[in-house]
Amino acid sequence: MDDLTALARHQLDDARASAHGRSAHLFLHDGPLRQTVIALTSGSSLDEHNAPPAASLQVLHGRVRVTKKSGDQDMIAGQVGPVPHERHGLEALEDSAVLLTAVTEVRATNR
Repeated sequence: MDDLTALARHQLDDARASAHGRSAHLFLHDGPLRQTVIALTSGSSLDEHNAPPAASLQVLHGRVRVTKKSGDQDMIAGQVGPVPHERHGLEALEDSAVLLTAVTEVRATNR
């Protein structure tokens, strides 16, 4: 069992010590399911990237902006939402930690 509050605090400390202002820790890997705590210092970002087949983002601490062509979306601590199914980025509007839950593959079902 993992403590999300402790993981977020630890990743924020690591991000503050990093020259790039970010840190991530994959703490759950179960088949196609991945859960990662990502921390970004204020003004730091993750460049635009593709989305996995299914994912959600929960803000554990701080305030972030999901950047995407169809319109940016700000999120604050306590909010959770789907990761857009388009190229997107993530920007920290203040020191922040998020929980990324992703499904990396979707298996076809035989009918």
